[in-house]
Amino acid sequence: MPISIVCLLSGLSVYRAPCLSARLMSAESKKQDAPDSYETLKVERVREKVLHVELNRPEKRNAMNAAFWREMVECFNKIAQDSECRAVVISGAGKMFSSGIDLMEMGSVFMMMEGDDTARKSWNIRKKIRDYQETFTVLEKCPKPVIAAVHGACIGGGVNLVSACDIRYCTQDAWFQVKEVDIGLAADVGVLQRLPLAIGSRSLVNELAFTARKLMAPEAESCGLVSRVFQEKEAMMQAAFDLAVEIASKSPVAVQGTKINLLYSRDHPVSEALKYMATWNMSMLQTEDILKSAQAVMEKKTPKEIVYSKL
Repeated sequence: MPISIVCLLSGLSVYRAPCLSARLMSAESKKQDAPDSYETLKVERVREKVLHVELNRPEKRNAMNAAFWREMVECFNKIAQDSECRAVVISGAGKMFSSGIDLMEMGSVFMMMEGDDTARKSWNIRKKIRDYQETFTVLEKCPKPVIAAVHGACIGGGVNLVSACDIRYCTQDAWFQVKEVDIGLAADVGVLQRLPLAIGSRSLVNELAFTARKLMAPEAESCGLVSRVFQEKEAMMQAAFDLAVEIASKSPVAVQGTKINLLYSRDHPVSEALKYMATWNMSMLQTEDILKSAQAVMEKKTPKEIVYSKL
């Protein structure tokens, strides 16, 4: 522990967290508890401080249509600002996680792109691709940890999605497929950039991307794409929610700062990441969360018994 923190704790006084009654809940908090309405997503507050975002087109195997690409950005931008949420679980309704892009609806988007000539059409296509990339980048930008719970098939856009999540669980019948080469294109919304970082084997990533072969659950676990495999979906979802609750019990300053710095370290040299970390913590070390956590240790309490302020 830094000397400055030890000195700070030496004069620690007993902190008594305020007890808020449900009757004093603000109108804003009540509004935050109300689920948002989306065409392709179902959002529920399943545990205290935990949200469940479910891909909700089961009749279409959760294929990603035009509304999905827009609503994911809207949804996770809201979650990023939701002080009542500290962790997110994302899953798929129905028989599978996602079948990827809805080719029936999205096939004409790029073929019919507006523009008077090749340059202008290309300009507009690039803008559309960048918009679609944001659909999954928003998962990384959201400071709350995102846990992907995958069952059945996770194809194409689905793999792009889960590769942008912080933690991945799956069922034993799950499989993953980078499908884009089979439909005549190079994947362009993040999987080619993120999957090598998630798996760590360039050879395996190249094999999956060049051949579009299926990556079954046991191999996904052995290569590090997922951290746990479950026999069936119900057990996986329970474990994912329990994990989210555990994360949500920690200091939001600590957890969200950890996610931000992990992502920064992934994309920058160690020397730059260390400088960024020092700059980050020069203010964050002054949080009252450290005092509350230290007092809880002395009183032999768990983090779940500490009342941290909203962030």
